[in-house]
Amino acid sequence: MTFTEKANEIFDKCVQAYHITDDIDAPVPNPYAEGSEEYVLFEKNLIDARQWHMEDVIRDPQIDPVEALDLKRRIDRSNQERTDMVEEIDTRFRDRYADVIPAADATINTETPAWAIDRLSILALKIYHMAAEVARTDASDEHRARCAAKLDVLQQQRTDLSQAIDTLLDDIAAGRKFMKVYRQMKMYNDADTNPVLYGAK
Repeated sequence: MTFTEKANEIFDKCVQAYHITDDIDAPVPNPYAEGSEEYVLFEKNLIDARQWHMEDVIRDPQIDPVEALDLKRRIDRSNQERTDMVEEIDTRFRDRYADVIPAADATINTETPAWAIDRLSILALKIYHMAAEVARTDASDEHRARCAAKLDVLQQQRTDLSQAIDTLLDDIAAGRKFMKVYRQMKMYNDADTNPVLYGAK
């Protein structure tokens, strides 16, 4: 089983587990051993699943403004958790390949493995929700047909992205590529670098 075959299986399992309750605040048990790679991938997708639904809720035109502000701040916290989790996954890859000596002509990729895996996690959610649109009995035939065409594209996108990630990991393992872990350093979340926050002190 390739890395992305395993990751896609875990992401799909998490998406299904989340939708048992379809409740942002409901606990979703992680079936994997804490600290394992599988555990981290499940938690990564769970962050994405909850944030996906928070993004839906905040777009309600009738939402109470106070509730919307609270939800926006919660989305901001979720984004930071997502970034932290991506960096944790990249750190695991860096440690895994620490003994690999890159070839003299090795190149760096445009994005790290974990940021590509982040997109793969989001694709699992897109595929689930687009499939739900295709299955809607209260929607028009035209709507279902449009969504079916989009679903085909999303499935192809997952195939292509999975192949690209597995190739990247093979290249890193073989020394054809090398990776670095760059921290995102999001300034707006930091009270020392966001002028609105440090100006209020």
